[in-house]
Amino acid sequence: MRLEITCDDRLGIAQDVLQILRDHEIDLRGIEVDPKGKIYLNFPELEFEDFQHLMPEIRRIPNVKDVKTISIMPSEREHFEFKLLLNKLPDPILTVDTRGVIDIANEAAQMVFGDQCTQLSGTSISQWLTGFSVIRWLEKQPQEPTTQQISAGGSKYFADLLPTWVSDADGSRQFAGAVITCKPQPLVQQWQRGGHHDAFKQILGEHSSMKKLLKEAARMAELNVPLLIQGETGVGKELLARACHQASQRAAKPFLAINCAALPDNVAESELFGHGKGSLGPYTEAKKGIFEQANGGTVLLDAVGEMSNGLQAKLLRFIQDGRFRRIGEEDEVTVDVRIICSTQDDLYERVEAGAFREDLYYRLNVLTLQIPPLRERKSDINLLADHFMVQSCQRLSRSMMFMTRAAREALQRYQWPGNVRQLENVLFRSISMAEGDTLNVGDIHLPDTERLHENVAVDLEEGSLEEAVKKFEATILRRLYPSYPSTRQLAKKLGLSHTAVANKLREYGIGKSRRK
Repeated sequence: MRLEITCDDRLGIAQDVLQILRDHEIDLRGIEVDPKGKIYLNFPELEFEDFQHLMPEIRRIPNVKDVKTISIMPSEREHFEFKLLLNKLPDPILTVDTRGVIDIANEAAQMVFGDQCTQLSGTSISQWLTGFSVIRWLEKQPQEPTTQQISAGGSKYFADLLPTWVSDADGSRQFAGAVITCKPQPLVQQWQRGGHHDAFKQILGEHSSMKKLLKEAARMAELNVPLLIQGETGVGKELLARACHQASQRAAKPFLAINCAALPDNVAESELFGHGKGSLGPYTEAKKGIFEQANGGTVLLDAVGEMSNGLQAKLLRFIQDGRFRRIGEEDEVTVDVRIICSTQDDLYERVEAGAFREDLYYRLNVLTLQIPPLRERKSDINLLADHFMVQSCQRLSRSMMFMTRAAREALQRYQWPGNVRQLENVLFRSISMAEGDTLNVGDIHLPDTERLHENVAVDLEEGSLEEAVKKFEATILRRLYPSYPSTRQLAKKLGLSHTAVANKLREYGIGKSRRK
């Protein structure tokens, strides 16, 4: 028998209900109190006579509005729904307390680790998982999740261990155990595999342009020639370069990256090619450069267009014969590395401007991959957003959050000049500052969007109407250009011809100017 009591909130009302049950000597199996004005009672089946007396007495309690029988308690419904959801998941999932005793095990875990005679719940996790001491890990009361290789049921798995912390009434956090998810292979493990195309599965994208890109990248990854990856800032050029390395025959060897724009010329040369003992000062030791350290593997030259002319010449010679000299040494070093370059600029434009060697350009531009910006593949935004939300919640050790429809629509409307990296950062900040378990549109701060909606009025006190129109036009173009750096995209947005937009950008000095 289960009862639902609807009432106004009043101090002591639950005690009044319990007193009636005691007076009638009725055993109580459970009680639940809902702050919204509901009291739920669960007790064994009542005799009809006891039920006849119980209902009127409860109704006479001050502030009680209604009493009715129900088929299931709220906690029972939640438990049933949670168990149903958990059993639908294909991976074995376990929850353990602080001592390593299993509280919950889904059907997949029971099938993989247990047997028909023994239930996992109530047993020690050490009885079923070997290769890593979960109990010792629990004793440390960990703050961060971890992934460990374990053995269970005669098979190898990778266990994702997520520590569980709960908050007390006073706001203090208490360690409660952990949730363990066992997978045949974790996502991070994909970076340790080579010779196949599984490395590209970590790059999320369902848009046709991304599917085409990844298909081309998988083929190019197997070729032992230079690769040029182009794309705007934040699109994931290094991520794609790493995937190409892991899908190649060089996967077992190092993958090293250097940002050519972040280091001065002399430092960059030393980092790339190394230096001999005493070459940079009387006390300097000999050092191997990145090319030598990555022998047999892959080197990523990020922002290669920013490399100085002198360094370009040395790089060109190295690409031709695989040989170079360390700074301050005469002996040549021979290594075998694959070079992948990335740039957010149009390298050919830099060649035309005299800022990049033409012969080096043709050496690097053997194979080319162009990563589309996020604004051109908006169907991927929700997919990426869900992924980053899970990541952010794990990093912040908070329960999973859900995004409202309005918030998703706001993400879709935004142009994302910073692309995937900006989306990741925006969601991390939003989740870290949000209250509750729902991410609303007000929790997402997109300052560039706010700036675009600022008043664009122009001062008509001075100048002619024509001058005012030009000022207004220039303002609009300057605000839109970061989100539409391609003149063709900007022309489409404004409903103008490509030539007209290009002329206006040139007139107002917006964008990059070429050096002749």
